[in-house]
Amino acid sequence: MWGEEGESACWESFAMNSFDSALFHFFNSLAQRNYTFDTVMVRTMEGGLTTGAVIVALFWAAWEIEGAVNPEKREILLFGLFTSIFSIFVARVLALTLPFRVRPLHATDIGFRIPYNLKTDMLINWSSFPSDHATLFTCLAAILWMVSRRLGIIAFVYVVLMIDIPRIYAGIHYPTDIIAGTILGLAVAMLVKLPKLRSVVTRPALHWKEAYPLFFNFALFMCAFEVGELFATVRDLGSYAMRAAHIASHLHH
Repeated sequence: MWGEEGESACWESFAMNSFDSALFHFFNSLAQRNYTFDTVMVRTMEGGLTTGAVIVALFWAAWEIEGAVNPEKREILLFGLFTSIFSIFVARVLALTLPFRVRPLHATDIGFRIPYNLKTDMLINWSSFPSDHATLFTCLAAILWMVSRRLGIIAFVYVVLMIDIPRIYAGIHYPTDIIAGTILGLAVAMLVKLPKLRSVVTRPALHWKEAYPLFFNFALFMCAFEVGELFATVRDLGSYAMRAAHIASHLHH
């Protein structure tokens, strides 16, 4: 059994190791040097258009161009969309079961320099390890790579430059959060290499596509949209529903 000092040291080590410290402070040293640069980095990190929308647009490009030439690629893309949803589930389970990791933004002892225009009250009760964004969008980038090398390269470069680095810069994640999310996303994407599983998962949806193409495309777009925004709308609706139920229960009593 560890004493309080041993447990505290363990949590401290998990919060910031030498690798995290070197890379994190390299990016953070650029903060507060230029108002415009800080604003661009923060808005890039926060904006749905600059994160999920681009990857989802690449997904649709692959669906229309690559899928029209080879129907099997549409099966891969459809399964990839399902695996990306599964990857978020796995990431959230890990975040809830592993020791809580305070985000750099909220850590008081690492000398974090807050970029201009960054809201400091976000994600206070959310553990930073692993990164949901890195997990999800790396998974989708890997799926795109399997369908089209060109689109896959674009997706991977975009994920690193426009999703991963801004989140380190803004203190949302440590570098190891991003690395863990990247590895997790790649691992889940490898499920697409199991043709029997892929066929079982996608067969009903592909049959639906042939029988009801209008409804299928509507549902596929909505699903891709929610994946692109990390289910923000669904989470908000769930939060409102829970709040309404809580208020209703108090009124009832």
